[in-house]
Amino acid sequence: MQADAMRGAGDGWQMRAYLALRRPLQPLMRRILARRIARGKEEPQRAGERLGIASQPRPEGVLVWFHAVGLGEVLALRPLITALQAVRPGVQVLITSTARSSARVIGQNLPPDTRHQFLPMDGPDFLRAFLDHWRPDLAVWSEQDLWPGAVHDAAARGIPLAYVNARIGVDSFRARRRMAGLYRDMLRRFALIAAQDDQTAKHLRALGAGAVRVTGSLKPAAEPLGVDGAALSAMQALLAGRKIWVAASTHAPDEAVVIPAAGQLAAKDAARLLVLVPRVPDRAEEIAQALRAAGLIVARRSTGERPEAGVQVYLADTFGELGLWYRLADCAFVGGSFGGNGGHNPWEAVCLGLPVISGPDTANFAQDYRTLWDEGLALRIAGEGAAGALAEAVSRAAGGDVRARAEALVTAAREGIAPLAQDVAGLIRRG
Repeated sequence: MQADAMRGAGDGWQMRAYLALRRPLQPLMRRILARRIARGKEEPQRAGERLGIASQPRPEGVLVWFHAVGLGEVLALRPLITALQAVRPGVQVLITSTARSSARVIGQNLPPDTRHQFLPMDGPDFLRAFLDHWRPDLAVWSEQDLWPGAVHDAAARGIPLAYVNARIGVDSFRARRRMAGLYRDMLRRFALIAAQDDQTAKHLRALGAGAVRVTGSLKPAAEPLGVDGAALSAMQALLAGRKIWVAASTHAPDEAVVIPAAGQLAAKDAARLLVLVPRVPDRAEEIAQALRAAGLIVARRSTGERPEAGVQVYLADTFGELGLWYRLADCAFVGGSFGGNGGHNPWEAVCLGLPVISGPDTANFAQDYRTLWDEGLALRIAGEGAAGALAEAVSRAAGGDVRARAEALVTAAREGIAPLAQDVAGLIRRG
């Protein structure tokens, strides 16, 4: 009992210490922001948002604020937002994120009555300006990105809090356990906590959360990425008769497998085209050099080149066009799955009817891939012969009833979101 009492006292102290440090650290936060802008890690024209200065007006009526750290997490929220707006017609939505890439893509994929801003840094003045302007009627946090100051400040204003699609793996739990008191203080402020899986629920309870429900991941309910209709029609005409596969969100370790696989496929079929979409388009020149060194004929999207006949790899080094490439392909390799990155979201491809191929590291989407393996919609490759295995998998990936099975899986997932949307809607404090 004495140990429990000491833990309880420590909990309050950790939060108080964090809150006390926020104000004197605000000048440092400004300097960090300036440094990130100079290094190209922030959008300079929207840097004011990181200081709580809104770049859009607040809409009239009820406003629900959703937060997710990066692009994949933001996109995963779309089916919940759509379901919420079906339950509460007229609800306006604000999405915040912290990753620069999220802003470049999410604008083309926003649900109706939704706008995007960057989350302010966790200083009290920045959060005050943000909350004064937006005046949200509910704050919904997701995945792993919880900021103690923002959670505290919202709760202090009487704004209801929900935590959805929560995911905390073993390593993340160990890191957070060092600040268990801080997390306990945060988590007790949430009226609703919905975890992706049993492991996350267990970790959240160990960190001090009260009632935690397991609702599964939102990602299987993925809505198709947006596409420019004119661009799609033009590419369909240009690429008619060609077999196309996509390597999406790749990193260097993925490309070490994808590039030789592309060479093997091109040698067997001159009409086969790889559309390579790097996770970081700024790496395009490095990737282009590696492709040319492998003897492949390359065209680059960012320079206006087109995948004319004879081009074997189209380097799609632009933001926000993955929805276009998925609609043209018959299968997708999803990157981040070699080299210890934990994998990227396979559902963006699956919801457009594509079978998915990955490397061995899919820890970020472990349950998702188990589901896809069970349904015959995903294949994992590994080992020294990974390039050859990838080429073989691409050759036989398409066909059969893949699209029908993918559509059935995604439809069922979307229907399962309705109860969570009802519960979220019940927390809205007015209107």
